[in-house]
Amino acid sequence: MAIHPTARIDAGAELADGVEVGAWSIVGAGVVLGDGARLLSHVVVQQDTTVGARTVIHPFCVIGGDPQHGGYKGEPVRLEIGADNVIREHCTFNRGTPGDRKLTTIGSNGLFMTGAHVGHDAVVGDNVTMANHATLGGHARVGDKVFLGGLSAVHQFGRVGQGAIVGGLAAVTRDVIPYGSAWGNHARLHGLNLIGLKRKGYGKDAIRRRLAAYREMFEGAGTFADRVDRVEATYADLPEIMEIVAFIRDAGRRPLCLPGE
Repeated sequence: MAIHPTARIDAGAELADGVEVGAWSIVGAGVVLGDGARLLSHVVVQQDTTVGARTVIHPFCVIGGDPQHGGYKGEPVRLEIGADNVIREHCTFNRGTPGDRKLTTIGSNGLFMTGAHVGHDAVVGDNVTMANHATLGGHARVGDKVFLGGLSAVHQFGRVGQGAIVGGLAAVTRDVIPYGSAWGNHARLHGLNLIGLKRKGYGKDAIRRRLAAYREMFEGAGTFADRVDRVEATYADLPEIMEIVAFIRDAGRRPLCLPGE
């Protein structure tokens, strides 16, 4: 371990092999730093937080802070962060609240750019990018491989499905379907995340079929419920479309982000 002499480590913290704690950093009670985790300098990991292996936290972050919730009275709650994340300057990640999961969860291989905020009880998947000052309200759910643009904000209890992209400055007050592309203030659905589908290795014909299913679901004739049923029957072989159908049927607490509304 490489612990700078100006760093403060609580006796109740657990530090694995290869941990680096830089100048003027603070590691509080109940913190667990995994193998090779690095706090570069001026980092606060407040308490009751697990930081996964090889995760790097840049200066002036406050990780594992108390939930920003008026009803929080100091009860034991946690934050768990996975491995191989890069957390840039001034990020703030809060612990959970007793009224929900008592836990905020962040996956692995994420990139959290300057000033990103993850609110209490949020669940963030793997390979997520939150650009500068992107914000998640409390209880938000963000799937794997999501990109949240700079200064975007997801409303509390909001959901953003796997593989979706949210544009910069978007105010996301409605749930964004998996592989959706949403932008604007307030955010509206503008199609599928074509870049994400291309990165999955799909060719033009495969992408056209997925676009056809999207258009049938959101622009076709009949009621929305009937269109979802038709798409489920017609495109059962397309895993992304079936994931969108499941996301819609598993209705969250926020309304669904739709085109043109």
